This record gives sequence, structure tokens and C-alpha cells, in this order.
Amino acid sequence: MVFYVDNDYIRSYNVTTMNTTIISVGNSKGVRIPKPLLKESGLGKDVVITAKNGEIRITAAKPSKKISETALLSEKVLARDWLRPGEDKAWATLQ
Repeated sequence: MVFYVDNDYIRSYNVTTMNTTIISVGNSKGVRIPKPLLKESGLGKDVVITAKNGEIRITAAKPSKKISETALLSEKVLARDWLRPGEDKAWATLQ
């Protein structure tokens, strides 16, 4: 167990270290991440990879606000219907 000082609080983190080798993956290189290590990290599908000063760091990616293609296509169809002059008349009676 390793203790770190984080924002003036002492927290304990379970630090797992494993040695591995860099392997060929097609025209690229890769590292196999053992399941226990991946589970301990809590990383999901989307990650950010940062390289600096002799290290490569993998961190969780911030969730992006993705808009589905269906929603975008639906917006165009709905806009075509909603922007008709007859719609303004119909909504005027409800106000």
C-alpha cells in the first residue's frame, strides 16, 4: 500500500506495477495490458495517451457530448415541417 498526499488529504491508493514488453501490432507497436491491471485502473473504452520524458501515460478520456446521427437527421426533417407558414397559424391559436 502506498500513501500519497492529494490536495492536503492523505489518501491510500492501491498501486499495481507489472513488467511487460512492447510488441508488434500490424505496422504499430503495442503493450498488452493484463486484465487485473486494467480492472484495477478503472479505465473504460475511451482513453487519452500522453507521451513525455521517457514515459507513456494512459488516462480515461473525458466523456464527449456525442449527438447521434439519427438525431441530426431527425432535426432536418422536423425543421422542414416546423418552418412551414401553416405551423405559425396553428401554434398562434394555442397561445
